[in-house]
Amino acid sequence: MKSPLPAPPLGECHIPAPSPLQSTSQSGSGEGAFLFFLFCQGDLLLTSEGKIPFATKPPIELKPWEVVTKIKCPLPAPPLGECSSPDERGGCGNEALPKKESGVGAVVGLLSSPVTDRPDLQMVPLRKTFHILSPSDYQLAGKCAELVYFHQNNKFCGVCGGQMRWHTEISKQCQECGKELWPSLATAIIVRIKRDDEILMVHAHNFRDRHYGLVAGFVETGETLEECVRREVWEETRLRIHNIRYFASQPWPYPSGLMVGFTADYLSGEIELQRSELSDGGWYSRDNLPYLPDPSSIAYRLIMDWVNN
Repeated sequence: MKSPLPAPPLGECHIPAPSPLQSTSQSGSGEGAFLFFLFCQGDLLLTSEGKIPFATKPPIELKPWEVVTKIKCPLPAPPLGECSSPDERGGCGNEALPKKESGVGAVVGLLSSPVTDRPDLQMVPLRKTFHILSPSDYQLAGKCAELVYFHQNNKFCGVCGGQMRWHTEISKQCQECGKELWPSLATAIIVRIKRDDEILMVHAHNFRDRHYGLVAGFVETGETLEECVRREVWEETRLRIHNIRYFASQPWPYPSGLMVGFTADYLSGEIELQRSELSDGGWYSRDNLPYLPDPSSIAYRLIMDWVNN
């Protein structure tokens, strides 16, 4: 089983964005080089080896309007000499890191069209990069994707209509009235419900394949996470639960979410599915599991935690 590992504390890199194409890496770790997180239609640009491009120049020519922002990452930069020379296209990821910590600059971009004519580069759906990138690179790519989404949806002020420009790495400010805006997260709960030696698994209409997952739903204004767990379970299955316990959380950049995982025990009731949301559901034992969610999801981690324990 492959599950996301703890990533570097990205929350510690909220500093003013560097000037255009000015590297924030330190000497000895690829000075003048950047990580390039370039997106197009939900895909991320990787090298043919499945790495985030890391070089002193963009892997493709970037038009000024395609550069969304620049950030500083608290990740040690890979030694430039071990992956590509300053003049080469492409680069490498972060699995061969020097022991001495250093920062590295990252350029976040939104391409006007996908790259299809470069054998040394490939466009990969962001969700699939979970199986290709290191855990820290995958989480950082998700952060950059959320910044792209934030940029696309907040070009003008909602108060006065003025132009919004980057103020810090993760905020924009109106050039007219000064209103500052940060990316918003759509917080959702997901819960594994156990009854004796079985767990409740459901299939939602919006699932892209035949896998079964767990009861989940968005937190509403004015309710606690625990209240949301109880409400979603009742609305979707008409079951009562108790012993609600926190499990883990996971950034979910599709497009800008945070999944908060819980476990709970069955208390009472018979399953009555909310047909507008769910197409099927039931109790499953370890030796009778349906098709499982993708390992990139916290649903998979919740299920496998129960299976293995």
